[in-house]
Amino acid sequence: MARIYSKDLLNFLRKQRPGRLWNALKVWSSYHLTRLLRRPVVWGLPITLSIEPTTACNLRCPECPSGLRAFSRPTGNLKTDFFRKTIDEVASRLMYLIFYFQGEPYINPNFLDMVKYASEKGVYTITSTNGHFLNDENARETIESGLDRLIISIDGTTQEVYEQYRKEGKLESVLQGARNVVKWKKKLNSATPHIIFQFLVVRPNEHQIDDARALAQEIGVDELKLKSAQVYDYENGNPLIPENEKYARYAQQADGSWQVKNKLLNHCWKLWHASVITWDGLIVPCCFDKDAQHQLGDLKQGSFKSQWHSDAYMGFRRMLLEGRDKIDICTNCTEGCKVHLNATSAG
Repeated sequence: MARIYSKDLLNFLRKQRPGRLWNALKVWSSYHLTRLLRRPVVWGLPITLSIEPTTACNLRCPECPSGLRAFSRPTGNLKTDFFRKTIDEVASRLMYLIFYFQGEPYINPNFLDMVKYASEKGVYTITSTNGHFLNDENARETIESGLDRLIISIDGTTQEVYEQYRKEGKLESVLQGARNVVKWKKKLNSATPHIIFQFLVVRPNEHQIDDARALAQEIGVDELKLKSAQVYDYENGNPLIPENEKYARYAQQADGSWQVKNKLLNHCWKLWHASVITWDGLIVPCCFDKDAQHQLGDLKQGSFKSQWHSDAYMGFRRMLLEGRDKIDICTNCTEGCKVHLNATSAG
């Protein structure tokens, strides 16, 4: 069972307002009514939004389009004015904001200014970073921005293991970045951000999970979170799939092939409670659509509210209810199953 971190939970609850709670109730109700009626019913606005600060990244991780430089969509940085316009529209209904989709957020020079803007609107904010840009100045400004949760990817406890997935990364830079954030959090007497070491469990590093927990405790990180890895070419096996089956999204079949563990059910909570916006304003269904192949809207053409209920969005939800196995991004998805691993204490 996942541990509950009381300080982080209380911080999240303090930021919820009647409008956000009422919106969440409408979203939850419409999703369950949809499952009952087998047709899309959508009330309210998403309770969570993922916004992409940039598509650029300094690393070359093998299962990431940013790392592989494999995008077919344009690359670039989110513009501050464009971001503020979107937040102004949805902040009163948003329970939390994820400043991440693809790329490394800290590469966008205005990233922390945008975090601060959302924080001043009372929105609970989250980002995920590879940790290479958390120098002393950025660490201090991260605390001062009001960021609520900081996820730092650490996929190995020695350089030799770490670089097998985090290509061109330097583990010591990541660890020093984490130390910088912990230091400034204490210096500024700040309760935030809740700092997480996220450990993507793959075959090269699965033997270092206990070492990662000890390292998190040593540095003063609040939580170690284990995450299962998505790989693209899994049908014939993949050297990244862990040997310990509980850490894998995939299971080997009697004929030697591999399949996603979860049963692909014809409903998806994400399409009711969440949405993803690329750096240039494209609206896509979820984080599995990394190359924005299923564009459900464009904020350059109109408001988010109007497009959340658009024919394109409703059509995608209808297609999902009729058969998720017909949607390419759904076939490698773990939504609705228990493959994502529980968080564990760093202390």
